[in-house]
Amino acid sequence: MKRTNDGGQRRIVVISTGGTIASRWQGTGYAADASGDDVLATAPLPEGVTVEVVDLFNVNSSRMTSAHQLALLRTVQETFADPGVDGIVVTHGTDTLEETAFLLDLHHADSRPVVLTGAQRPFGTGDGDGPGNLYDALQVAATVRDLGVLVVFDGRVHAARGTVKTQTLAADAFSDPSAERLGRVGFSRVDIERQPERPAPLPLPAAARTADPGATGSATTPLPRVDIITHHSDGDPFLLNAAVAAGARGIVLVATGAGNATPEIAEAVADAVAQGVLVAVTTRVPAGPLAEIYTGGGAVDLVASGALLTGTLRAGQARIALLATLLAEGTTGAGDPARSTALLRRLLEGPVRVEPALATGGSRSASAVAARA
Repeated sequence: MKRTNDGGQRRIVVISTGGTIASRWQGTGYAADASGDDVLATAPLPEGVTVEVVDLFNVNSSRMTSAHQLALLRTVQETFADPGVDGIVVTHGTDTLEETAFLLDLHHADSRPVVLTGAQRPFGTGDGDGPGNLYDALQVAATVRDLGVLVVFDGRVHAARGTVKTQTLAADAFSDPSAERLGRVGFSRVDIERQPERPAPLPLPAAARTADPGATGSATTPLPRVDIITHHSDGDPFLLNAAVAAGARGIVLVATGAGNATPEIAEAVADAVAQGVLVAVTTRVPAGPLAEIYTGGGAVDLVASGALLTGTLRAGQARIALLATLLAEGTTGAGDPARSTALLRRLLEGPVRVEPALATGGSRSASAVAARA
């Protein structure tokens, strides 16, 4: 479906993937089944915007797979092959939105924006937040440039990197616990308050060209296994070793504090790294960076064992960085450990400032940011 507001000047493509924004009552609970056209029909269009809809797939985001995400990545890049497209909005479930947004951002080299949004309340409910979020996302997609992939939710604009779901049910579902929001949107105005920091973008991985989510999220090419293991009181290496035995090519260790575990886990990390497994250490603490402070199984020992610290990235996005690294190196088995480690370090720790942050819709704050750069 195509919808045009009077004087349609900005062409935005909406890619629908399901989630709460597309979920209707199924008798025992809600599940995604509304089409992208149905979802779009609930929202007014910003002035001067033309919208086209692509129904890519329709799943609850807790069922999202890497194959789904790679198919979306390919679709985004294919859509931008059309120079007449001014921006993309992706409607997505909130459970894994942070992972999908980060994967797209790691590969996003275009000046045109990709904006992810969704809803906390289901499709068609009287107090639904989906229509407002979609309107805001369209407004942002038609306005900003050179900001990478964004998350727009509840009137706030967030950079993909570092943004996570921080509320299970509240309308203000997303934030970066370690950084300020990127901007805000409201009253037909987009205000960008700072510039995001992003590593140099990766090329489209070969796996994205063959990814086919189909009915089950399968892919024509096996994807590297990347697992997440959480440390806790009484934590031991059993699950980490089990992940290695299961064929994991990457492991995210969710440590305590600023990145701490036990000597036994540090030894298991060293064994995994010796087998060519990439290991990244994040923390179960909501905000703040990791740091090499403690020995006795702490971050000092984990880094000495060959693990990399994830900065302020938390588990879901750290896993995406590992996956992107493995896909970039073409490794579904053993690859070049030194090369993979260097690339992963860049994705985790080496963002570069993106300039300029320009808006085409007369945003005062966006222009001010560019002037300060």
